[in-house]
Amino acid sequence: MFAYNLVVSQHAGGFQVDLPSYISGYVDGEGCFTVSFSRRSKMRGGWEVRPSFSVSQNSDRSEVLGEMLRYFGCGTIRPDRSDHTVKYEVRDIRSLQLRVIPHFVAFPLRSSKGQGFERFAAVCDLVARGAHLTPSGFVEVATIATKMNPSGRRKLTQAELLGAREDQSYSQCHQ
Repeated sequence: MFAYNLVVSQHAGGFQVDLPSYISGYVDGEGCFTVSFSRRSKMRGGWEVRPSFSVSQNSDRSEVLGEMLRYFGCGTIRPDRSDHTVKYEVRDIRSLQLRVIPHFVAFPLRSSKGQGFERFAAVCDLVARGAHLTPSGFVEVATIATKMNPSGRRKLTQAELLGAREDQSYSQCHQ
């Protein structure tokens, strides 16, 4: 049975699923929308706020990451030493807004990860507008980001993030 957001066509060899739908399905299972916070005294506002989109895969099955790199036309592929996988990642806010976010609006995620994506897109919009550089904007970004993946691991709670010491950092991934 095919999900109803897939565009399926029949050809001589059987069925072919279009790449954009395939990518959304793949990301629904293996992707991550992350907002990382790092205390940086040299940054205006004292924090670096870094949204990123990534997909990890074992190196012996990483061909799809190359397809994503070509499809989105941005990002990088690199080894992830923390779990011995290969990771496709987009961290540039402009690329996230012009390529990644519009894709997932047009080809929505089917799982609860879609809610995390919506929050991620909201954070990207705030960061692109520079709102995270103001005290109230930072609170708004932190509030949205800490609602991503409520069952996931966090280094800091929202309250701890807002009152964090200089040496702490925070990352929230919606997997």
